[in-house]
Amino acid sequence: MTEQQQVSDDGVMTRIGQATMLLHGGDREEARNRFGDLWAQLGPDGDPLHRCTLAHYMADAQDDPDAELAWDLRALLAAEELTEGRLAAHDSAVALRALYPSLHLNLAADYLKLQRPDAARVHLDRARAASDTLDDDGYGNGVRAAMERLELRLRPL
Repeated sequence: MTEQQQVSDDGVMTRIGQATMLLHGGDREEARNRFGDLWAQLGPDGDPLHRCTLAHYMADAQDDPDAELAWDLRALLAAEELTEGRLAAHDSAVALRALYPSLHLNLAADYLKLQRPDAARVHLDRARAASDTLDDDGYGNGVRAAMERLELRLRPL
């Protein structure tokens, strides 16, 4: 990665982080606006790392379950375009690989909200299959706990 690409990478990730802070601070509308502006700038052929990260957080900013699903699907599709070289060029390559369980978990939750338990089960199974990339830390334990909670919700009464 060239120095100019690194600066661009840092700038995009910083802007995603700023919008995410707005989201976590409760300003969902402004976060959506900023994510939307950045998505338009990235375009469909933009860096998959940026598109994955942005779509992952944009999904969390949605009020409509169908829109949330669409953004989570975009995040997964972008993640699947990531190359080892691109991951290696980013400081948190290991964390990005550990994102797969979360991406599938989010899709499982989306499908459950949309009353599509079979699709939810498929993605929960994929999340579990990818969970070996998770560390034994707060993030990893949180994702595993969320998988367990979703498992309980999927069990027939």
